[in-house]
Amino acid sequence: MKKLLIMSIVFICSCAFAGTPPDVVKKAFVKKFPTATKVSWGVEGPKEWEAEFTLEGSRISANFSEDGTWLETEGEIKAINLPKAVLAAVKSKYSDWKIAEADKTESSKHGTIYEVDLKKGMKSKSLAFKENGMPIKE
Repeated sequence: MKKLLIMSIVFICSCAFAGTPPDVVKKAFVKKFPTATKVSWGVEGPKEWEAEFTLEGSRISANFSEDGTWLETEGEIKAINLPKAVLAAVKSKYSDWKIAEADKTESSKHGTIYEVDLKKGMKSKSLAFKENGMPIKE
């Protein structure tokens, strides 16, 4: 019982802390996304914070390091809004698969990446491409 109580206290404290990033992170977020609404925060890793928010009607997430450095922004996009080269790359190799979901990720480290989740019956596959259609993950 005592162990369960301690675990509960640790969980409650970590949840309370998870929603409150350092001021430097909040300021960096507001500077990068001044018109964001419905912002909620969570811990993405030991030294990384993630904000989920609405921007121009779309749900977006952005990650920042604990010192306020922007790391990446990710948002779902419609398959028809994928770059033509990405669509062509998918159709050339996976013409009988359906695009279930597409995401655009902008990263300080990797630039812009388009992720595509494909479905074919019970099978699923996740792919990632540069804007020019070059695959970076299969």
